[in-house]
Amino acid sequence: MPTTPKAILEKLLELLGLPGTVQEHMLEEGLLLDLQSEEAGRLVGRQGRTLADLQYILNRIAFQQDRSAPKVALDVGGFRIKAREALIKKAMDAAEKVRRWGDVVELEPLNAFDRRVVHHALKDDPGVETHSVEVEGTDRKVILLRPKH
Repeated sequence: MPTTPKAILEKLLELLGLPGTVQEHMLEEGLLLDLQSEEAGRLVGRQGRTLADLQYILNRIAFQQDRSAPKVALDVGGFRIKAREALIKKAMDAAEKVRRWGDVVELEPLNAFDRRVVHHALKDDPGVETHSVEVEGTDRKVILLRPKH
């Protein structure tokens, strides 16, 4: 098995019979691999689940081969970038409610990568703090936004 995240992904795509090209981009949160493919819909899947699963498998393989490997985010045709921008906007809107009304705001359950995006987007906000909290009876977590005191 190849050792770089990009090479691992290219091999996975080849094994799955899903042709495409991969471009690397460094982000503050880690490495972004952007896929361009005629099979974009199949790679994204319903509500991005296939893409999330492929990302999980890629990260597991990369981590097993190199414990210092960066976290990798996958995107197909800009799907994640648009979703990330929407998530940051939602976090900023929620933070505005916290600042304005002083209430605790709960975001919907998010995967680990998306929670990291929200925490990172609000880390320097002087009026709001964020906490991940498990949803009882599930393996999911939500983010609570609270006023900073």
